Amino acid sequence: MTMNKPLSGIRVLDLSRILAGPWCGQLFADLGADVIKVERPGKGDDTRGWGPPFLKDRDGRDTTESAYYLSANRGKQSITLDIAKPEGQAIARELAQHADILLENYKVGDLKRYNLDYAALSALNPRLIYCSITGFGQDGPLKDRAGYDFMVQGMGGLMSITGERDDLPGGGPQKAGVAIADLMTGMYSGVAVLAALQERNNSGRGQYIDMALLDTQVAWLANQNSNYLVGGQIPERMGNAHPNVVPYQTFPTQDGDLILAVGNDGQFKRFCDAAGVAETGDDPRFASNALRIANRDACIAAIAPAMQRKTTAEWIAVLEPLGVPCSPIHKLNEVFANPQIKHRRMQIDVPHPLAGTVPLVANPIKYSRTPLDYSVPPPLLGEHTEEVLRGLLGKSDAEIAALRGAGII
Repeated sequence: MTMNKPLSGIRVLDLSRILAGPWCGQLFADLGADVIKVERPGKGDDTRGWGPPFLKDRDGRDTTESAYYLSANRGKQSITLDIAKPEGQAIARELAQHADILLENYKVGDLKRYNLDYAALSALNPRLIYCSITGFGQDGPLKDRAGYDFMVQGMGGLMSITGERDDLPGGGPQKAGVAIADLMTGMYSGVAVLAALQERNNSGRGQYIDMALLDTQVAWLANQNSNYLVGGQIPERMGNAHPNVVPYQTFPTQDGDLILAVGNDGQFKRFCDAAGVAETGDDPRFASNALRIANRDACIAAIAPAMQRKTTAEWIAVLEPLGVPCSPIHKLNEVFANPQIKHRRMQIDVPHPLAGTVPLVANPIKYSRTPLDYSVPPPLLGEHTEEVLRGLLGKSDAEIAALRGAGII
C-alpha cells in the first residue's frame, strides 16, 4: 500500500456483509485504507452467491464471484473466520486491537454474545472507531427487527413519492432501481467514520457510531421532507415531474423521451421561443415558477405537443446552445459508451486472478494530488487469511494449520 493515499496507514476491520457495510468499506479501500474483510469459512459474504451473472474465468466458465459481490468489495483483503467459536472470537479481538475502524451490520446485540461489541473491544483498543449498521438502530421499538432496503424504502417514505401518479396507467408505489437506502447508509457511515477519525486526532479516543437504514432513508428525502414539514402538505407520486419546479420532467419526443429541466424564468422563455410556442412563454399564467406550479397542468399541456415535433437528438441540438438544461435517457450500454463517461474513465479494468481482469466502476472522487488506485480486485474468499494471520498477528505455520484443521479459518 503506497503512502500517498488519503487513508494510507488506516486499518479497517470489516465484519459487514451484503451492501451498506461493504459499500462503506470499499470507499475506505478506494481511499487507501487497509481493509480486512472477515467472512464465514466455506460460504463468505452472502452476495457471493447472488447471481447470475457471475464473473467468467479465462476459459469462459462461470466462477463463484457474482457481479453483485464484485460491485462492493474491491481493494479489500479477505480472511475466513468463524466468530461463533471461541478461537475465532479470540482472533477477531486480536485483529480489533490492530484496527482503527470496525464496521459491522449484525443484529442488535449479536456481537455482544461473542465479546465483540464496542464495550469489549474499546477496552482493548480505546482508539477504535466502531460503526454499527442496522435496519432501525440500536434503540427504539423496532431495534430488534430485521431491516432490508426494500422495506426501508417503503417505511421511510421514498416509495410514497416515487412512481407514476396513481390516476395514470402504471401508477402506484415504486422502489428505486438500486438499493438506495443501503448505499446512502454506506455513504453516511463513511462520512461519520471519517469525521470520528478527525475528532480522534484531537481527543485521542475512538467512539461508537450507530447507523440505521431507516434514519438515513428519512434524512435524505431533503426538499420533500421540507415540503411536508414547512408546507403541511403530504407529497404524492408525480412520476417524473418535480414538486417545486415546472417544467422539470420527461416529455415524449418524435423518437423517444427527453428530460427538460427548466430551472428559471429566463430558461423557460428561451425554451418556449425555440419550441415555437412563444405565446406560452408570454402567457401571464406562466410568468414565474410559482405561477407555473399553480397552473402546472395547463403549462405542460401547452408544451407537450410541440415536443413531439422533433427527435430527442434534435431537441438537444436546439436547446443546449441556448442554455436550456435537457438530456436523453440512457440505458447502461449507452451510459458506458458516452464520451463524457469514457473521458472521466468511470469504467475501469482491474486485474483478477481468475478472469485476468474484471470490469468495475471507478469511484467518482478525483483528487488533484493523491489519485485513487484500482490495482486490487475484489478478493477471493479467504484469499488473504494466512497472509493476515502470519503478517499482522504473527501466527506460526503450525498455529495456522491447527486453526484450519479445526474449521476456525
